[in-house]
Amino acid sequence: MSEDDALPEDVEAVRSALVEWYEADHREFPWRRTTDPYEILVSEVMSQQTQLDRVVDAWAAFLDRWPTVEALAAADRSDVVGFWSDQRLGYNNRARYLHEAAGQVVDDFGGEWPETPAALQDLMGVGPYTANAVASFAFDNGDAVVDTNVKRVLYRAFGIPDDDAAFERAAGELMPDGESRVWNNAIMELGGVACRQRPRCDEEGCPWRRWCHAYETGDFTAPDVPTQPEFEGSRRQFRGRVVRVLGEHGALPLDELGPRIRVDYAPEGEYGREWLRGLLADLADDGLVEIEDGDDGAVARLGE
Repeated sequence: MSEDDALPEDVEAVRSALVEWYEADHREFPWRRTTDPYEILVSEVMSQQTQLDRVVDAWAAFLDRWPTVEALAAADRSDVVGFWSDQRLGYNNRARYLHEAAGQVVDDFGGEWPETPAALQDLMGVGPYTANAVASFAFDNGDAVVDTNVKRVLYRAFGIPDDDAAFERAAGELMPDGESRVWNNAIMELGGVACRQRPRCDEEGCPWRRWCHAYETGDFTAPDVPTQPEFEGSRRQFRGRVVRVLGEHGALPLDELGPRIRVDYAPEGEYGREWLRGLLADLADDGLVEIEDGDDGAVARLGE
């Protein structure tokens, strides 16, 4: 199967599900509320190999001291490097490159920012990934982003082979034309909060569960997750799903509960009524659920 064949037929439904999920609720970072290319470039350079929560305060302090690209270009480079070191942002060369890039924008481009990924790479220290991020988030003019999180998502969800060219093609096919800002934010958010190395599919309401190969099979290995996380596919995971589903829907017959906790549920199959009854029996022993047998079959509900 090629990576194109691996993508769902209804690509538009996949796109809409992800964007709606992102727009309904996502982590708030201040650089997501701006389209200023200078502010976005600062956030991208700071975020390289630094946890985002730590970047928030450093980013605000940096912009308070050098609020515009002109201010940074006019600054003493030693002051910029000193700030970088004091904030423990690592690799002081990044501070030097950022200062040099500001000078290029002011001196070489007359204060007008390049707006395409290719043109942005003319700036000192700006590689393909950072250039694409600035083009996407500042100008809505980028390509589909492909970072470690995105590769993990594509590998798990659609079985895209572990090959950079394959990931690039699949990511480009999925991204709606002219919507790189919201799309790249959304798919990176999916990889950052739901499809993490230890995934939180149900907890974060992953919008791609209905299409996801990993969710269907319980195999959550990925290029950066070479061995199956112990929790994934375990009875403990499915016990948690039962409790969440019953909490959301109330009492459910077994054949309505089963498909909601695993997509390969089949009443007479390996993962069918017998398997589900065993799972419910464990939960009933713990006082978490109740099972009632009636003329129309068994019904499960949360314990009182």
